Amino acid sequence: MVTRKQFPNHKVFEMEIGGRPFTVETGKVAELANAECICRYGDTVVLVTCTCNPIPKAGIDYFPLTIEFEERMYSVGRIPGSFNRREGKPSERGILNSRIIDRPMRPLFDEELRNDTVVTCTVLATDHENPVEIVASLGASIAIASSDVPWNGPVATTNVAYLNGQYIINPSADEREACECFVCISSTFEKVVMIETEANEAPEAIVYECIRVAHETNMEIVKFINGIVAEIGKPKFTFEKAAVNHDLLDDLIAYGLPQIEYALDTDDKNVREERLTAARIDFKNQFVEKYGEEEFETHIEVCLYKMQKKVVKKWLLEGKRVDGRGMDDIRPLDAEVGLLPRVHGSGLFSRGQTQVLSICTLNTLSAAQKLDTIYPEETKRYIHHYNFPSFSTGEARAARSTSRREIGHGALAEKALLPVIPSVEEFPYAIRVVSEVLSSNGSTSQGSICGSTLALMDAGVPIKRPVAGISCGLISDQETGEWRTFTDIQGVEDFHGEMDFKVAGTTEGITAIQMDLKNKGLTMEIIADALERCRQARLVILEEVMLPCIPEPRAEVSEYAPKMLSLKIPVDKIREVIGSGGKTIQKICADTGAKVDIDDDGSVFISAVDSAAAYAAKKMVDDICFVPEVGKLYYGKVVRILPIGAFVEIAPGHDGMVHISKLENRRVEKVEDVLNLGDMTWVKFMGFDEKGRANFSRKDALKEMNG
Repeated sequence: MVTRKQFPNHKVFEMEIGGRPFTVETGKVAELANAECICRYGDTVVLVTCTCNPIPKAGIDYFPLTIEFEERMYSVGRIPGSFNRREGKPSERGILNSRIIDRPMRPLFDEELRNDTVVTCTVLATDHENPVEIVASLGASIAIASSDVPWNGPVATTNVAYLNGQYIINPSADEREACECFVCISSTFEKVVMIETEANEAPEAIVYECIRVAHETNMEIVKFINGIVAEIGKPKFTFEKAAVNHDLLDDLIAYGLPQIEYALDTDDKNVREERLTAARIDFKNQFVEKYGEEEFETHIEVCLYKMQKKVVKKWLLEGKRVDGRGMDDIRPLDAEVGLLPRVHGSGLFSRGQTQVLSICTLNTLSAAQKLDTIYPEETKRYIHHYNFPSFSTGEARAARSTSRREIGHGALAEKALLPVIPSVEEFPYAIRVVSEVLSSNGSTSQGSICGSTLALMDAGVPIKRPVAGISCGLISDQETGEWRTFTDIQGVEDFHGEMDFKVAGTTEGITAIQMDLKNKGLTMEIIADALERCRQARLVILEEVMLPCIPEPRAEVSEYAPKMLSLKIPVDKIREVIGSGGKTIQKICADTGAKVDIDDDGSVFISAVDSAAAYAAKKMVDDICFVPEVGKLYYGKVVRILPIGAFVEIAPGHDGMVHISKLENRRVEKVEDVLNLGDMTWVKFMGFDEKGRANFSRKDALKEMNG
């Protein structure tokens, strides 16, 4: 006898988001996880689970949270394209989605929680109309909030697009592609905790309104999640907070806070580190006997961190910065181009002790990146990569595989510059920019945007307008409600501050925003203030540093870059250009040394090492596709003579008959009385006969020419 399994805890919850039902199903699957839910939005379905180790992880000074975004190719009805025919490492977009989920949630955990926590988002189905990252984000918030893991959530996440004067909640892929401004916002009921923006030079006012609309939507979603938690939520477990020797901390503050102030009071990171090292040695000599070496070494790093944070917070609230700048002052700037030989374009951007070298490489469109993912995009023509080697921070650490942070910063720069990249019709190249961080003391991602703009212009890429990036920081007092923002954060302000509000754009508007927090969220007032500070700073960087360095893109691409031409041919001519078995196109390539690529829509892209070869190939394609216009005059060569007329070639491979009656405005007895083989003459195209043969008239051509 078979007993049918029962699901007594099975629940279904539903609300409407953006005019479409959002459904949450719990209590039926993954029953060994701390919490689970299946979220559905249209035909996009994501399973989200939350698991937590009941035993704290020893020997760490951070909360070990992991967000896994698992893309499954079956979700879009495809088999993976790898040799193994199974999913491998996450795609770049998958990693970015995991970061979108992680960044707003992490600050809402107790910083002294040490239990390994893993949230797994498995994409089961996606329809490309309802954003999978939103479904996964909401599912993650529901799973954590309803689990027994201590958390100060929930948060909600919403996409908003500004298109044709309308604000669209969770736009489709096509709407996102066409919109002027797109934002992804995470927020609690009270405050915004994460901002991601991509825009086509959108004004600050439109970006602000998108954020406001998204936050209002999130408030309703948070109410919905709270209702779910009230019904199925588990009691939160208690945990032992990470040990801090408060007696040692109090002694260090009383004895050594002036030394910490002295160490921090410089604009040179190396000097700061030297002073902090000296202070640490002095503190050990002073207190190691009292507390013992093991106890001192166990707690000194967290004590030093808390002392530095105390000083930085106090100074910033007073309007004082560690390097002596005013709250709106930007660190010393410098810009250079054309630093490297043989590369297609290079730009070096320096801001204080942050320095980024960007290199631009141009190639044929066949070098565009091919994508094998669950998302609609199949290729990527513009690619931006960001490298953050250990020497940039003065660390001695072996290089490893590309980190999620490097992928995230590269994607941010790519997003910031994409709106100004010329179309493939304007500039038929695949473009790759690599940003090498040479030194890091805050805001390297924005430095890479500035350096990459310089490299693109140096490479002769006709960008719409130059782009610059800048960051804004925040410090606040939770007890008094006092807060201050400040422009161009350096490393120590980023480390001990509460916000990294990164904004990129042109003189006309914003192209990208990424905002990270270490507090419980931002009010709309703070967001408006940060947007304005970044706008003013962006204009200063562009007008006073970058444009004086290179005011416009080079008129020509580098001599080492392939020369590219593009044209459009009729679709019915593609077969002729390719030829039987590819013979014609192979001959064009062999004769000229150029490479010819033809798309199904008739777009032809020609590349060669020099312009002469490219133009030679273009002429051969033009000749094959040549179609004369009825009534137009052509100058051609007599290639054959018959008793009834002469054949005149007006373009390579294109000739037609001039009947003897059409040679002169009189009776002609013999063709040779007027034309001989090899003669050049004007003819008028009269049209094609029923067999598709061209008919010309010399008589009508002469009449038209003589008036």
